[in-house]
Amino acid sequence: MTLTPEFLKSLPKIELHMHIEGSLEPELMFSLAQRNGIELPYDSVDALRQAYDFSNLQSFLDLYYQGANVLQTEQDFFDLAMAYLKRCQQQNVRHVEIFFDPQTHTDRGIAFATVINGLHRGFTQGQQQYGISFELILCFLRHLSEESALNTLEQAQPFRDKITGIGLDSSEVGHPPQKFERAFAAARAQGYRLVAHAGEEGPADYIWQALNLLQVERIDHGVACTEDPKLMQHLVEKRIPLTVCPNSNVRLRVFDTMADHNLKELLDAGLKVTLNSDDPAYFGGYMLENYQNVQDALTLTQAQWMQLTANAIDASFASDARKADLYQQLMTCFD
Repeated sequence: MTLTPEFLKSLPKIELHMHIEGSLEPELMFSLAQRNGIELPYDSVDALRQAYDFSNLQSFLDLYYQGANVLQTEQDFFDLAMAYLKRCQQQNVRHVEIFFDPQTHTDRGIAFATVINGLHRGFTQGQQQYGISFELILCFLRHLSEESALNTLEQAQPFRDKITGIGLDSSEVGHPPQKFERAFAAARAQGYRLVAHAGEEGPADYIWQALNLLQVERIDHGVACTEDPKLMQHLVEKRIPLTVCPNSNVRLRVFDTMADHNLKELLDAGLKVTLNSDDPAYFGGYMLENYQNVQDALTLTQAQWMQLTANAIDASFASDARKADLYQQLMTCFD
């Protein structure tokens, strides 16, 4: 059965894996650079877009961190949030759980308060304006030390009411989850929800570490789990969600093409898979573009799309009342 673009657009979308710094489109990057008197090493938006061609995770991260330099003021972070939310509103995204990387900003002299206040104000306005509910998840940068992570957790204390969860991102290879065992124990003691990137470019063992040592409740990416049948069985039995990012996986050469992606294998095995955009400005699309690319390459059924959406609602950190509302929105697509 061929599913129409209209059907995919009509699905209420729940995004659980999106780095707000990764939604910085070239046009906004140039605009903020101009506003803040920052010179970019590209002479045009088109030249910058051409640089968005990556061979692996590290080549992407190099450009990602360079782009973040244009974010200087609370208004910049507010504008970044609102630009993303406008895209969400156009694509029927109804709930978002957003990663932000304070160390990317505090390490270059931007106050933690500037980052969190700008983002929170933006997402609060988006909720009022577009009806898009949200949670904010602070991520530790795994290429930095655990001491830096613990210091960041301390800086977050005054803003505890604005932050739902703690995550772990950046360069995976060579930075196993066990490196951050103490930081996650401290975050758990403070009552945060816990998630971690694992099993994207890193091995299946990193997923075990994230589960057993960090005690996370969601695995971000997780596509390497197919290397380990026991891990697959564990993920199914414990109903541990995977926040899979198809466009990102292809752009970063985790899979050569979308047709090679193991999404269907994960679904068929009964894993609690969700679909997300990761760093949409850099990886060729937001939620709807990911949905369409997956459908074009893998031809999922209506039932599989319903399952993916239901998985995302269930895996979210939204309130029970909000989840019930989102389930109701999903049901209307299948009446």
